[in-house]
Amino acid sequence: MATALGKALSLLSPVIEGVFKVGNLFKGKDTEDHGYREPLPTDRRSPCPMVNALANHGYLPRDGKNVSLAQIVSGAKAGVNLGSDAGLLVGLKALQASSTGNWLTLHLDDLSKHGVIEHDGSLSRKDIFFGDNHTFAPEIWATVAAHFEGELISIETAAKARKDRLAVAPTQNPEFDLPDDAERFSFIETSLYLGIFGEGTEGNARTEWVRTLFEQERLPFEEGYKRSDKPLTIADVLTLVDKVKAAT
Repeated sequence: MATALGKALSLLSPVIEGVFKVGNLFKGKDTEDHGYREPLPTDRRSPCPMVNALANHGYLPRDGKNVSLAQIVSGAKAGVNLGSDAGLLVGLKALQASSTGNWLTLHLDDLSKHGVIEHDGSLSRKDIFFGDNHTFAPEIWATVAAHFEGELISIETAAKARKDRLAVAPTQNPEFDLPDDAERFSFIETSLYLGIFGEGTEGNARTEWVRTLFEQERLPFEEGYKRSDKPLTIADVLTLVDKVKAAT
């Protein structure tokens, strides 16, 4: 199903691009400097380090409130050049957790709702069984990051890090549950950091950049990251998903 949806969104990508370009004409010039700022106590954040980093740089609303589908798609494209088709796929999935009363907007902390995007076996969060599935858990992330010994993270290394995390999680959580849809999204999550901070569908993400994202929820511009000129499309993401699966 995910592959079929991805193909459909890829075909619609030029239309999607046009819609958001027209929408941007009415937004006015982007005056945000996109420098990193830590969130205020009143700002809302999600269990997803990439979403939080985009908000911390102002690619998404910094307060994390009433974030629209258009802002998700355009913000991910402006920040890390996630293709509009891929951004739309992620955004539509995220909106299933919305508590705003408007199905086209969400608060970033809505993404803590279990079973939509958030799932057991996260690379950097505790399972909901333990009470807090929202906050960065250094002890969880340390078991994943321990696999990243070199300067680059290959597809094989990322696959093993994910596999080992999912092998340990059920031994610690008596109510561990990872249905098929959540498992697919966990493959997408690994594929996204490989593609955005690496060489597209070849993986090889820079370890320092990935660690900066997860540990500081900051885009690693200071460490040399530059937004790719080539969008990471849904076709690219699904190619990486297949490669991660094959290496698992």
